[in-house]
Formats: sequence, C-alpha cells, structure tokens
Amino acid sequence: MVFISSQAKIDLDNIVTGLLEWEKIVLTVDEVMRYVDDIVDICYRLDTVGYRHKATHEEHSKHGTYVYSYKRNQKTTWYIVYNIDFSGSVLVNKIISNYLTVS
Repeated sequence: MVFISSQAKIDLDNIVTGLLEWEKIVLTVDEVMRYVDDIVDICYRLDTVGYRHKATHEEHSKHGTYVYSYKRNQKTTWYIVYNIDFSGSVLVNKIISNYLTVS
C-alpha cells in the first residue's frame, strides 16, 4: 500500500502551479493535470518496485531512505523520496525535480 504525505501533496500542488505559470512554454490545464497524474501514478506503484535505490544525495536523504527517479524528458527528472514501514507500506515524503537537486 502507498500513502502520500502532506508534504508530497504540497509538492504536487506546487508542480501544478509551477507548470501553469511557466513562461517558457504554455501548457493547458489538461496537459498539466496529465503531467502530474503521471507522477502520482508512479507514486502509487512504488510498492511493487523490484529494486529500491537508497537515497544518497543530501537533499533526498533528509526526506527519506529511498528515491525513485522518474525521467520525464531529456531535461527533467523527478525524484520521489520515500520510506517503507515494517509491513511494506510506502510513504512518499517528498517530490523534487533535478532543477532543485543540484549536485
């Protein structure tokens, strides 16, 4: 089972706002919602992932133990940071882009 934290829900709302206000490219509300729905769909499949990547980047590891990288396009990767409890349930803690995770 997968749960989305309050912070991750805020992150998703911020992604919607950011994409709607993005001046570089104009996206319709439907396009933005499909974009965010794709991220949410990945979140809800995290309990079935075969291999889990440990969070090693400092920004990621302060939000969770594991990170899933979702490469949206050539320039944008979304990092879904999460924990797993004793029963195998996933708690998504943070969703952050490569633009905010600069090495």
